[in-house]
Amino acid sequence: MPEQKRTARGVLGGFLGFVSLSVAAGILVTAAVTPALAVTGMTANNTIGVFDGLPDYLKVGQSMEKTNIYATASDGSTPLLASFYDQNREEVTSDQVSQFAKDAAVAAEDPRFFEHGGIDIIGTARAIFKTYVVGGQTQGGSSITQQYVKNVLIQQCEMESATNEDLAACAEEATTASGAEGAARKLKEMRLAIGVEKDYSKDDILLGYLNIANFGARTYGIQAAAKYYFSVNAIDLNPEQAATLIAMVNNPNNLRIDKPANEVNGAADGYSKTKIRRDYVLNDMLEHGKITAEQHAAAIAAPITPTITQPSTGCQSAGNAAFFCDYVTWIVKQDAAFGATPEERAGALRRGGLQIYTTLDLDLQAASQASIDASIPHTMARTNIGAAAATVQPGTGRVLAMAQNKTFSNDSAVTATSNAYTSVNYNTDKAYGGSSGFQVGSTFKAFILLDWLKEGHSLNESVNGGKRTFTRWTDSCAGNYTKSYTPKNYDGTSPGSITPIDATRRSVNTAFVAMAQKLDMCSIFQGAEAMGVHRADGQPLERFPATLLGANEVSPLSLATGIAGIAASGLTCTPIAIDKVIGPDGAEIAAPKSTCTQAVTPEVANAATFAMETVFKGGGTAARAAVPGAPLMGKTGTADDAVHSWITGGTSKAITSLWIGNVSGKSSMYDVRVNKGLTGFSAKFNVFSGILKTSIAKYGGDAFPNPSDALIKAKRIAVPEVAGQSVEAATGILEKSGFSVQVGAPVDSSIGAGLVASTDPAAGADVATGSTITLHPSTGVAPLAVPNVVGADPEAAKKTLEGVGYGVAGTCEVDPAAGPGKGVVSAQTPAADTPLAAGQTVNITFKRQSCG
Repeated sequence: MPEQKRTARGVLGGFLGFVSLSVAAGILVTAAVTPALAVTGMTANNTIGVFDGLPDYLKVGQSMEKTNIYATASDGSTPLLASFYDQNREEVTSDQVSQFAKDAAVAAEDPRFFEHGGIDIIGTARAIFKTYVVGGQTQGGSSITQQYVKNVLIQQCEMESATNEDLAACAEEATTASGAEGAARKLKEMRLAIGVEKDYSKDDILLGYLNIANFGARTYGIQAAAKYYFSVNAIDLNPEQAATLIAMVNNPNNLRIDKPANEVNGAADGYSKTKIRRDYVLNDMLEHGKITAEQHAAAIAAPITPTITQPSTGCQSAGNAAFFCDYVTWIVKQDAAFGATPEERAGALRRGGLQIYTTLDLDLQAASQASIDASIPHTMARTNIGAAAATVQPGTGRVLAMAQNKTFSNDSAVTATSNAYTSVNYNTDKAYGGSSGFQVGSTFKAFILLDWLKEGHSLNESVNGGKRTFTRWTDSCAGNYTKSYTPKNYDGTSPGSITPIDATRRSVNTAFVAMAQKLDMCSIFQGAEAMGVHRADGQPLERFPATLLGANEVSPLSLATGIAGIAASGLTCTPIAIDKVIGPDGAEIAAPKSTCTQAVTPEVANAATFAMETVFKGGGTAARAAVPGAPLMGKTGTADDAVHSWITGGTSKAITSLWIGNVSGKSSMYDVRVNKGLTGFSAKFNVFSGILKTSIAKYGGDAFPNPSDALIKAKRIAVPEVAGQSVEAATGILEKSGFSVQVGAPVDSSIGAGLVASTDPAAGADVATGSTITLHPSTGVAPLAVPNVVGADPEAAKKTLEGVGYGVAGTCEVDPAAGPGKGVVSAQTPAADTPLAAGQTVNITFKRQSCG
C-alpha cells in the first residue's frame, strides 16, 4: 500500500510490534525457540502470548487437486473425458520439476533457504524494521518454509469451509499483515515453520511449496501453471519461463499473463509488470550462480510469450460423452464411497484429486452418437424431438455407452434459448440428472411374459387374443381391480387363439392383457422392479390395466438393465459407470459396485429370451433393425399414439435401450418426419441397427441358453366334466385348470335350462392348457331319440326318420347275398335311442345285390 503519514498511536504500535518480533527473532537465533516470549499486541485490548506456547506441529495433508474422469479407447488407453476442480493442480515429484524453477524460487524468494532452520532471521529483521518502525509498504521477509506453512493453513481452512463466508474468513486471516493480528500470524507461521523443518527435508519443503503455490486465478502448483501458461510440463521449463512463473507467485492475480491485450499488464505492453518481476528473479538467479551470464542475457532479452492451454473443466469438455460424464458426477455426489455427507462427496469431486476410470467404451459411444445424429435432428420446428440410447453389459451392469440427440450444457441462458441444448440426461433417472422418464409401451410385455412363465405357463399354450373388454384383475397387494379396459392392437386385428411366443413376436396387446388377467398384477410389477425396472421419478411402478402395456415412465438405462437381466439368464445387475478409482496418493479406492441378484430362475429367463429372439426374426416387430453376426433378443415398445417409440435388446454381450419420442408435447412418431423421409417411428430401426453393428463387431455375442421343454411345450390335460354346472361355476372350474372359456349356442338337453349341457371339446378330451373351451347351456328341452330302423327297407326307414324331424343320408353297399328288391338297412348313425336334436342328420347303410 502507498506510504502514509503515521499517527503517534500508529508509531507506538509499530514500535511495540517491532520490539515483539525483534525479541522473537533474537530468541530464535540464540535459544533455538525454547524460552518464552511475551508478545505485546497493538490493539486497545493488548494481549500477551507466549511464543513457545504456540503450536509447532503442522499436519501437511493432501492439497486440493482436480479430479479426472477417463474413458476407454479401442487400443486400451484411457483418454481424459473431463476434469473438475476448485484449484487446477497436478501434484508432481521433484524429478518432474525443472531445476530452473527450483533455483528461481530459492534465489528470488529465500536465497538462504538451504542454510536456515525455517526462519530467515536476516530477512525477518529487515522486514520487521521496515514494516513496524520505518513504516510504509509491508515487507515480506517470509522464508519459503513460512510461505509453505501459510499456504497449507489456507488450504486446510478452505477444505473445511462449508460456505463462501468461511472461505472469505480464511483468506482474511491468512493475509492479514498489519497490526497485532499480522504480528500474531507471523509468529504462528514462524513457530510452525520451525516444526516443519524438523519433520521434512529441504527438498520436500521446496517441492511442497512449488506444488501448493497459487499462480493466478484457479491455477495452483508449478505443473498446472507450466501447462496452462506455456503448454509444457514443469520439467521442461526454460530459465525465462521458470522465472516468469516464480515472478507471478509474488502477486498472482496482478502478474498473471493470460490477460487480454486491452488490460493493464496485458499482451499489448508485453506484460510489463510481470517482466519487471521476472527480470528481478533472473538477476537473483545470476547473482546466486543458478544460471550463466549467457543464459541470463538470453532470458532477459526474451519477451514474455505465453502459450495458453485452457484446462478442461466440467462435462462440457467431454464431447459426445458429456451426458455419460454428467451421470458419473451424480454417482460421485450420491455414493457413500466418496464421502459420508453430500458436502464431502461434492468436495471429493472438485478437489479430491481422484482419478476415476469409467466403463465408457469410446468406440461404442461414438457409434451410438453417430447413429442418432444420422437420423434424429437436435431440434425441430414443431416438435421437441428427443432420442437417447443406453448400452449395458449383461451379467455385470457396466454402462458401455450413453448418447442422445442434444448438446450438453449447464448454462441456463443457453438451454432457455434453444432446445438443442439441455443439461437433462434422457438416459437416466431424475435422481441422477435425468428426466422423469418416458412411457415404455409394449416393452413392458417382457415382464408379463416372465411372470407367465414363472407361474408355470408355457410359450405354446393357447391364449385368447381376441379383441374384447376386460373387467377382472387379480392384485394381491392392493386389492382386485374391476374397472373395464378395452385394449387395441397396433394393426387393428383381433387374432383369436394365439400362443404367447407368437404374441411376443407380433406384440399383440390383447393376448398379453389376457395373459395378465390370469396372473397377479402385484406379482407382475414386483417382478419388473426386481429386474431393475422402475419409474424414473423414483416412485413405485403404478399398477392398473393400462400400465400392463407400458403407461409407466421409465428411463432407457432402467429398461436396458431389465432386459439385460433376462439376457443374462435372470441375473440382474444394477448399472455401474465406474471401474476403478485411484486416490491422490496413488492407492486404489473402493469404487461403487454393481449389485447382482438372480431375479428369476434361469429356466424362466431362458424361455423368455427364446420368445424374445423371435422379435428380431421374420415377422417380428424389430426384424428391420436386425443385423447379422450374433443371436439377438429384445422387445419393441410404442406408447399410445406413438408419442414414444422404443427398441430394447441386443446380444448376450451388450443390450441397448433406444428411445425416440417427445421430450415435451404429444406429436405422434408415426407422423413426425425426421430425416430422409423417415418418421420418428421408422427411424428407430436405422438408429438401433447402427449401434448393433459396432456392438457386435466389438463384443460379438453367444448363443442364448436353450429353454426347458416344460416352458415351451403346451401342457395337455383332460377337459373336466362340467355338465350340470352353472355357466359361472363351469367357467371357474375350467379357468382354474388353465383353459380359456367362451359360451356357445344353447342345445336341447334334459339338463335344467341355463345349466351347462355339454362342452366343445367334450369332457375327457386331451387338450392343451390355455385352449378355449366352449360351453353350451341347456335349453331345458329334452332332445329326440333316434328310432331303430335297422332291418327295415331303405324307403321305409327314410319315412320313419323324416317323420320325427331328422334328415337322412343313405349309403348303398353291394352284397350278392342280399335278397331281391330294395334291400334292407344294415346300420345307422347315430345308433338307435341316441338323443339327437331335430334337424340333425341320421346316416343309414343298406345292402343290395346291385347299387347301380
